[in-house]
Amino acid sequence: MAALSKRSSRRISPPKADRRVRKGISRQKAKSRKVSSNGLDRPFAPEIETAARKVVSEYQIVVESKVGHWYGRGLELPHVYGDGPTPERCIAATREALGAVVAYMLEQGQTPPTPAKQGKRTTQVNVRLTVEEKAILEGTARRKGFEGLSDFIRAAALESVR
Repeated sequence: MAALSKRSSRRISPPKADRRVRKGISRQKAKSRKVSSNGLDRPFAPEIETAARKVVSEYQIVVESKVGHWYGRGLELPHVYGDGPTPERCIAATREALGAVVAYMLEQGQTPPTPAKQGKRTTQVNVRLTVEEKAILEGTARRKGFEGLSDFIRAAALESVR
């Protein structure tokens, strides 16, 4: 039933989920319905799904345990998560989630991230330097035999965190 707003005489409708429940549709069934033809709640074309699985099979998964439950995320897609009661089930759930995201990306004509273990440098970081700092670093890079300033900065930064 719609309620009256305290500030006006307009009627305020309850949220859609409440209307579904009142109509006799459980929340679980309401969630399982297709939202749109473009959503992730539908099967992908077999060739898209196969290509996504191939890409995801090369992805690395970061897994950690908290209070007896396992949580995973993709290294290449760090905002894609999975979980499970064992490390194996966590990895499977995370890989399934990664597969859905990659399949969607392929379907939309996007290029999924390259697997990290291929070692391709695809991400760029910008660093602002003074003219003097740049000259010092370029001279040091040449003396130490690096191809360029970028290679020297990358090697120095990685060495400092190892």
